[in-house]
Amino acid sequence: MKNSATLKYLPDFISKMEKEKLPRVVIDTFAYYYKKVVAGERGLLFNKDISCVFSTQIEDAKNINEYADAGRKAFKHSVRIVLNGGLGTTMGLEKPKSLLRVKNGKTFIEIILKQVERSDVKLLFMNSFSTHKETYAALKRINPSRFPMLFLQHKFPKILCDGFVPATWSKNPELEWNPPGHGDVYTALYTSGMLQGLIDEGITYAFISNSDNLGATMDKSLLGYFSENKFPFMMEVAERTPVDLKGGHLARHKNGRLILREAAQCPEDELNIFRDIDCYGFFNTNNIWINLKFLKNIIEKYGIVRLPMILNSKTLDPRNESSPSVYQIETAMGAAISIFEEATVIKVPRSRFFPVKNCNDLMVVRSDRFVLTKEKGLISNPDRKMGAINIKLDPEYYAKIDFFNKRFINGIPSLIDCESLSVEGDVLFEKNVTIKGKVLIKNTGKFQAVIKEGSVIESDVIL
Repeated sequence: MKNSATLKYLPDFISKMEKEKLPRVVIDTFAYYYKKVVAGERGLLFNKDISCVFSTQIEDAKNINEYADAGRKAFKHSVRIVLNGGLGTTMGLEKPKSLLRVKNGKTFIEIILKQVERSDVKLLFMNSFSTHKETYAALKRINPSRFPMLFLQHKFPKILCDGFVPATWSKNPELEWNPPGHGDVYTALYTSGMLQGLIDEGITYAFISNSDNLGATMDKSLLGYFSENKFPFMMEVAERTPVDLKGGHLARHKNGRLILREAAQCPEDELNIFRDIDCYGFFNTNNIWINLKFLKNIIEKYGIVRLPMILNSKTLDPRNESSPSVYQIETAMGAAISIFEEATVIKVPRSRFFPVKNCNDLMVVRSDRFVLTKEKGLISNPDRKMGAINIKLDPEYYAKIDFFNKRFINGIPSLIDCESLSVEGDVLFEKNVTIKGKVLIKNTGKFQAVIKEGSVIESDVIL
């Protein structure tokens, strides 16, 4: 498995990528990682090579309001880049997740377009080969006053675990490829010509975020802090809580640079330390600020952006567990913090991070826990006095969007005074239901239970 002779299959991968007309820099990038895989590397980061990062060592966004004027002036030199490659398959979607109606009947894309109008900056969407066509069609229907620019994420061939040969799947050849992770944004900007085009237009600062995180707005104080201090790269981090343990964490490498370690990069026997939020107390919100001129210099100096590798083991067909095992080479956008000298992080409030990864998250965002305003877009309801809500909906009845919608057809219950909600079994909610405090609703019967219109629930309900 760790035999360099296995590199004899590299030309087959290169030929496959050339047939897809992938740019040379993408082929070279894949080859760089493939050689690591064949050599036995798995992209792991060990605790002996990293150390903790504490709150006293990083700046807090609540202390940078003085930079707001500078940020306002920098808007004309800025672009917002939205990562829009996800299909939302975990929620049962077969279209771009950004086209899901998430709040007040509006989709993620519609809300993002309004956010950008308020800051008057350029907008780019990075689509995947799975989302590009439908995203473009949706934007044509919306017809915004300033049509955003679009560019495509690349793709990498999947690697059969058995023999390190190119994966083939005649039933659906598209499954032979995987998105290379959002770390591909840097290379895709370069190969699409967008990077040079933006620089030529006087654009220096880019804010990059996920399409499903509506808390990620173009904040003038953060932009001012970033631009005035001439940072090449800045990552927004938030305090880790027990519900964030699956995500990556911030650390400092023994070489002195900040790094991001994802769960897939942690050795199994070190997972307990990985989950230690007293040491590794911050996670990457995937809100990234980057100086485009610094990025261009790195690409031109090294030819490729050498981000730390994430090697994921999957089945070739994700819906078919009996399909062959494959490796997928991916990279994380935030991992670029380790390649930029003088890169920095800034602690931001949780209000800048509320992504919708599943129907539990969707319930919270659709509820009165958040409000959609004309001035600021989606914000935390100012009437709420508590922190985050912990929602656990029975996956058998709520994990897929069509099942979820049927059980909340009359609207989401009020959650403004809710601390946690668990729903076990099949439960239909009628309109104007209110949940307060910590509540468990459990249906022990064989048929669907109903929470009646106007119910106010402040304690456990067993039906």
